[in-house]
Amino acid sequence: MNNFFSPAEICENMVNGCNNKAKLPISKMLVLGIFAGVFIGFGAYGFTVITSGAGTGFEATFAKYIGAGVFPVGLMLVVICGAELFTGNNLMTLSLFKKEITVGAMLRNWGVVWAANLVGSVLLAYLMSQSGLYGEAMTAKAIGIAEAKCAIPLMPVIIRAIFCNMLVCLAVWMQSGAKDIIGKIFAIWFPIMLFVLSGFEHSVANMFFIPMGIFCGADVTWAQAFLNNILPVTLGNIIGGAVIIPACYHFTYAKKSAA
Repeated sequence: MNNFFSPAEICENMVNGCNNKAKLPISKMLVLGIFAGVFIGFGAYGFTVITSGAGTGFEATFAKYIGAGVFPVGLMLVVICGAELFTGNNLMTLSLFKKEITVGAMLRNWGVVWAANLVGSVLLAYLMSQSGLYGEAMTAKAIGIAEAKCAIPLMPVIIRAIFCNMLVCLAVWMQSGAKDIIGKIFAIWFPIMLFVLSGFEHSVANMFFIPMGIFCGADVTWAQAFLNNILPVTLGNIIGGAVIIPACYHFTYAKKSAA
């Protein structure tokens, strides 16, 4: 007996899951969305802890590798414990393509969940900034991350965001094909680790990284945080996660299963 679903079965499972997301009451979307922002923030915090004391050369590369291996804990918490993550919910276009949900229901979910992710991420960043855990090296790292992210030109940041959410949605896709928790963990781990190692841009992670830098004293304004990074990254994430991946799998599997 297989311990995983076929690609066509995964597609059907994803459509059913997306249909359920569209029906969630706003109150539940808010709570689960805030949780997702916190969960992704925990992963981002772990990455910062591991990479903050690294020097240069091999040491920095090795620290980034280990940090990238810790970051996926955030999505593991979202998927296994249950939460609403904007970037994963971009896959709801699968249900839209099959005409099982409306545009309004999808946009309602995206809007509420995006805002809730922001609240959870910023809240965690603020509490972390008041926790006494950020020493000199951690503070410098947080500032460096925030300033670097807000200095990326528009086109590169959008392209990095497209690639990022392709990998995030593929991680969500693969874990839905696993029938046991270990399979789900490994399915999530490697695509997310790869996007972190690659330097791609994730809107919800940046909702933690950039405010954390601001709270630590980064030379970044809130307007720059949104206009230079979070909003363009959100756009790129939508292209990667709501257009490219769902369109491909709708064409190859969902239309066939509907025939």
